[in-house]
Amino acid sequence: MAVPAPQLFERMDPITENIQHPWLNLRLETERLILRPVQTGDTAAVFAMGSDPAVTRYGSELPWTDTAQADARIVRSIHAVTCGEYLPLVMERREDGAVIGECGLYQWSLQNRRAELGYRMNRAFWGKAYMREALTALLDWAFTHEGLHRIEADTDPGNARSIQLLNMLGFTQEGLLRERWIVGDQIFDTAMFGLLARDWTETRRNHASAKSLPGEAG
Repeated sequence: MAVPAPQLFERMDPITENIQHPWLNLRLETERLILRPVQTGDTAAVFAMGSDPAVTRYGSELPWTDTAQADARIVRSIHAVTCGEYLPLVMERREDGAVIGECGLYQWSLQNRRAELGYRMNRAFWGKAYMREALTALLDWAFTHEGLHRIEADTDPGNARSIQLLNMLGFTQEGLLRERWIVGDQIFDTAMFGLLARDWTETRRNHASAKSLPGEAG
């Protein structure tokens, strides 16, 4: 007898929009972090990342100049989680409750069991492997609980830290899209990466825990 595929949450319709989506209560815990949906009280931490040119250097937006931009992002994110449209999470440090980064799964395709990975972190916490720890937990959850078959990521070809991190997590670079992003008056290429469920199983087999994954990126 074949084992049924794990259930995928369907996007809510207007008739059921008042029903709380299970993602609203999602809480993924690691040794040092808690991953949870963004909240209205996270404005200062989200703005700190979105307004830092070093953090946004390889992103799809110019650095923010007003906290209202962070508030607007948070409102959209809460709505997306409530509707089950996409899953933006913040990375909260267990020791002090500080929000130090963001990660999430976007562009969900239920038919194809596919989503796109996104992430960024406050510059003060770079180089401590927090992002690797967070993404390990998120990928575990996505492949096991949500039954995803494929997760994609795109990054600037010049973003060496991001590419190193994706490689350590088992992603494979699958192509280069020329001049895909226009940010301000600059045009950027995109390196496309993919990770299949069986790739992730192999990565986890080779590295029994997030702590044993090699390297210092993230």
